[in-house]
Amino acid sequence: MTEQKSYTYKDAGVDIVAGDDLVDAIKPLARSTRRPGSEVDLGGFGAFFDPRAAGFKDPILVAGTDGVGTKLKVAIEAKHHDTVGIDLVAMCVNDLVVQGAEPLFFLDYYATGKLDVAAGRAVIAGIAEGCRQAGCALIGGETAEMPGMYAAGDYDLAGFAVGAVERGEHLPRPTIAPGDVILGLASSGVHSNGYSLVRRLVGDQGLSYDAPAPFAPEKTLGEALLTPTRIYVKTLLPEIRAGRIKGLAHITGGGITENIPRVLPANTAAVIDAGAWALPPVIAWLKDIGRIAPKELVRTFNCGIGMVAVVAAEDAVQVSKNLAAAGERVTVIGDIEHYPSAEPATVVSAAAGVWGYAEAWRASNLDEGQ
Repeated sequence: MTEQKSYTYKDAGVDIVAGDDLVDAIKPLARSTRRPGSEVDLGGFGAFFDPRAAGFKDPILVAGTDGVGTKLKVAIEAKHHDTVGIDLVAMCVNDLVVQGAEPLFFLDYYATGKLDVAAGRAVIAGIAEGCRQAGCALIGGETAEMPGMYAAGDYDLAGFAVGAVERGEHLPRPTIAPGDVILGLASSGVHSNGYSLVRRLVGDQGLSYDAPAPFAPEKTLGEALLTPTRIYVKTLLPEIRAGRIKGLAHITGGGITENIPRVLPANTAAVIDAGAWALPPVIAWLKDIGRIAPKELVRTFNCGIGMVAVVAAEDAVQVSKNLAAAGERVTVIGDIEHYPSAEPATVVSAAAGVWGYAEAWRASNLDEGQ
């Protein structure tokens, strides 16, 4: 009689030992993100956070979740895993701070077909670094090994962030009005939106992620495109708490035209002068090789502005100085004007020659087809 095989979970492609090894490897990373209100100790069924210990008296909680999108494919193909975790945190915490909230804690979801402990640790090291930059605690997460769900070497990431703001102090303020000034805070690069188009252009050009970047030859193309999303939390919170910021818009998918109206009241428009700043080299390169029209460019990529702040005209100089002293590159890019519509608008315009286009152009979130 033939002896029947005794199956194990590992035979099906799930290595429990590797999962335990990864948890052990990331415990020091989580501990490095400790902050008041949290005692980080991975391995339990859940984690506690005490807002009172974090300094809040009557907090309203603000929560958000996001991913990194197909920028992950660049990381996987370039075998450069240690920065996408920063992107993951940035996409979540930047969405919290625009509501006036301080990020308190973060959880991640990391899923793959076959667990690679070294790659997993690199990804989560990036998450821990992003949490340190944002001042929030990495208090837990989930690592899922799912054979058959992902191609070899592929993985996916999702992030979940919770923040708090004192009751009645959230953004945007109801005082946003015509005459307010719009400040643009520089992005670090492409950030984490538009990578399906980036990857299409790289593929159509026959380029390798190992080759020197055409717009930054001191780096490989993969390294340059994986520059992590800038985290604006620590520089913005002091200005928010001082009451000098009326509204913030995180420039993500939809770009400048789609995101600014989300924080504006009815009968107002953000009028943006694209001639106030230059396109970053990476965006200019993408524009050129893809022959991307202005309207498409400003709603696909951040175009060099990762965060927008609306401030009173009398506060614009002080806020700009404070943010610059904290490490931001700040430019006055427009103002708030009256607009005869219940739907807030963004109008972006540029004179001839700006950003390398031959003719003057105008883009708006109200343009036909957008």
